[in-house]
Amino acid sequence: MRNVEQVWQLVDDKKEDFAALSDRVWGMPELNFKEVRSSTEHKAMLERHGFRIEENLAGIPTAIMGEAGEEGPVIAILGEYDALPGLSQEASVAEHRPLQRGGSGHGCGHNLLGSASLLAATAVKDWLAANGMKGRVRYYGCPAEEGGAAKTFMVRDGVFKDVDIAISWHPSPLSGVNEAKSLAILQLDFSFTGRASHAAAAPHLGRSALDAVELMNIGVNYMREHMPSDARVHYALLDAGGIAPNVVQASAKVRYLVRAAELPALRRLVERVKKIAEGAALMTETTVTSAVNSAMSNLLGNKVLEQAMHDNFRRLGPPEFDAEDRAFARRIQATVTEEDIASAFRRFGVPPTDAPLCDAIVPLHAVGADMRGSTDVGDVSWAVPTVQARGATYAIGTPGHSWQLTAQGKTPAAHKGMAHVAKVMAGTAVDLLQDAALIERAKEEHQARLARTPYVCPLPDGMTPAFDMAG
Repeated sequence: MRNVEQVWQLVDDKKEDFAALSDRVWGMPELNFKEVRSSTEHKAMLERHGFRIEENLAGIPTAIMGEAGEEGPVIAILGEYDALPGLSQEASVAEHRPLQRGGSGHGCGHNLLGSASLLAATAVKDWLAANGMKGRVRYYGCPAEEGGAAKTFMVRDGVFKDVDIAISWHPSPLSGVNEAKSLAILQLDFSFTGRASHAAAAPHLGRSALDAVELMNIGVNYMREHMPSDARVHYALLDAGGIAPNVVQASAKVRYLVRAAELPALRRLVERVKKIAEGAALMTETTVTSAVNSAMSNLLGNKVLEQAMHDNFRRLGPPEFDAEDRAFARRIQATVTEEDIASAFRRFGVPPTDAPLCDAIVPLHAVGADMRGSTDVGDVSWAVPTVQARGATYAIGTPGHSWQLTAQGKTPAAHKGMAHVAKVMAGTAVDLLQDAALIERAKEEHQARLARTPYVCPLPDGMTPAFDMAG
């Protein structure tokens, strides 16, 4: 316990500097693979605290790693700093007020994610030095989680090959160990090519690529009744073929996200989507090509590490929010629905309360509603034993990927939650560094899971990161 309290104090000693880092990154929202300024801020902080730095990981210019310590086990703490399009929002205002119309914003809290992870890594670095312990801690600055799948490329290129344990977290309405459930995902673009013509004088000579996209979307929507209930399919139109309705559209492009509980099911579903695209092309006498631009695996859990992290949550207790924090959270809750609030509790498998902010630790392995997203941490979890925290940083009921979440990214509550989860991650790392048997048990569990289901990278052979995700 003494060593855990020591690393908690090391977090507290530096939390103001890392809250400032989070705020700076909040103020420079950058999208997939474009996080030049954000990664530079993280690199500067690594340099300031004496980490050994590697850049351009897996050929990705905004992926960085800082290492400290000597010999011993390697504990990786993963951070992110990419934003989302269209979620620009003034800070600490409980009404929709974009700073820039159509601009980007940190509507998933990755400004906090990267800063808390780097704070935890720095505290562990200082703890190793203070105690003369063998061991290494690494901070991985990982870009492009929001669809770019940077970690999948990093895993494929061996970036984590000598890591013993990986730790990460994500901003959340509630605090506790993240249930290792996510959907494997593959993102691909379908490009249809037809023939232009005058839509009034010679419509019979045209072959509409836009018609093909619309027929494909209809076909996929009919498929929904006949696919696994835990699978998901989403699409967005990238190119409608022009703005002139009197010209038959000769080209059109649609982006699809296909998700399933595990990679084999994902591959089967993707093949069905491709057949629908081919059918739409056949019906319209157009041609279609498809190109994958990102892919992520489902998360692989590790009960040994989850118990170790939960023990740290229990020692620490919930974040210490005050009356002003709760008052602002209630103003945010007034902008969402009762169903949003109820859904937040249901997702974590805990009874609803009237608390606007987290006031308890979620029980380990609580059975929540089966509402899953996707993350490229999934691929890291297949490469190395991995555990993730959920750290409470915003009002219960805040929708993910929303202006409300962006609005809360610089609040005192967000800073408190960020420091709180940094203590959990740092404490977990210290427990592991002091207990070789704990690391070994986590590795044994990981190997047993891989023996049942070996990892197969979901990226197509030869694929490189899609640095221009605009399509």
